Amino acid sequence: MRGTGAAGGHGQSSSRMGSLGRSQVVILSYVLVALELTCLFMRFSIMPYLTRQLGLDSVAFGYLQTAFGVLQLLGGPVFGRFADQHGARAAFTLSFLAASAFYLLLAAACSPALPGVALLYALPLPAALMHGLPAAQMVIADLSAPEERSAALGRLGLCFGVGMISGSLLGGTLSAACGLQCPASVALVANLVAAVLSFTCVPISTKGVSADAPAAPPGRPDAGVFDLKAISRLLLRPGVLPVFLIKVVSGFPSGLFMVMFSIISMDFFQLDAAEAGYLTSFFGVLQMVIQGVVIGRLSSYFSEGALLRAGVLVFVVVGLAMALMSNVFHFCLLMPGLVFSLCALNVVTDSMLTKAVPASDTGTMLGLCASVQPLTRTLGPTVGGLLYRSFGVPIFGHVQFATNVLVLLVLWRLPLPQKTDKVW
Repeated sequence: MRGTGAAGGHGQSSSRMGSLGRSQVVILSYVLVALELTCLFMRFSIMPYLTRQLGLDSVAFGYLQTAFGVLQLLGGPVFGRFADQHGARAAFTLSFLAASAFYLLLAAACSPALPGVALLYALPLPAALMHGLPAAQMVIADLSAPEERSAALGRLGLCFGVGMISGSLLGGTLSAACGLQCPASVALVANLVAAVLSFTCVPISTKGVSADAPAAPPGRPDAGVFDLKAISRLLLRPGVLPVFLIKVVSGFPSGLFMVMFSIISMDFFQLDAAEAGYLTSFFGVLQMVIQGVVIGRLSSYFSEGALLRAGVLVFVVVGLAMALMSNVFHFCLLMPGLVFSLCALNVVTDSMLTKAVPASDTGTMLGLCASVQPLTRTLGPTVGGLLYRSFGVPIFGHVQFATNVLVLLVLWRLPLPQKTDKVW
């Protein structure tokens, strides 16, 4: 039986939230995301060296990355549905337990006494459930008012910057001082601690806590976690499919460039490992500032539709500049525009899409959004490698320019919401 009136609803919300207040839950979500991303970049810093140590060539490494992308692509929507039905505590705990299994396998693969290659190829299996960022986005979307959602989601950029910088530094420092197994072991312990924090401190559910977002309790789902029809039906809701396609199409060319960036930095920019690391850190600082501060400030003055159009317009300009660049200094000049467009596209579309679905489905919607990056990682090495080998670096700028000109024309004809009211 449903609660009788507002008092009953508030009582149920307070019960689900537990002892932590709304702002404390949001801050805890930011901390957990920063921890997850720190471990992610620690892993990035050792994976190439581990595959080389185990005797795998670049083709085998590419297959491994493709397996990661495919499993995360398939796991994102299912994980989002699980989060909607079982709540924030279960979602965070499952994600960090899966990550703990991942880093346990990674640490074991670093041991000479164990079959490292077999363990390395087992790594993508738990990666299908490693979706702490979408879980945090769901919590923030559930607990933030519609007019504050873009700014609240944008502050996750601070977590990304912290994770990129600290993870890269820790991974390099620990592996140099103690070997490749050390960063993996530290990440294992960190994820076990995060799993305990999630189980003990994160509320069971954040659905229906916001006054602007009534929702059904997670204990009575309308369909199963693996109901693909229920997941795909979200894309058919009014205003969802056009925005989702814009998110996929507009960001795909820059995603191809980022997938190929390690090769481009060596071959085209002629950077060594240390210089490439400095450039990556610069990218992380830019994202931390632009997504964490600038997007939030702009969202208080401009509508989400205006920010989305501005992001795509800057993509067009950056694409033209990228086609003309000839050295790393040129790339540093256009990098702020590239980061602004990526941040605006991701934050604004995530905010718009979560407002276009019921609060009981925000996790599923964010799971679909989280599948966009694995899709790029899956197709990127093949498509990007073919383009780079055939046409060189300028082709990425040409593709980005042409694609986003078409997207901009569509956006100008598309009736985007000018208010931040949630659609029910």
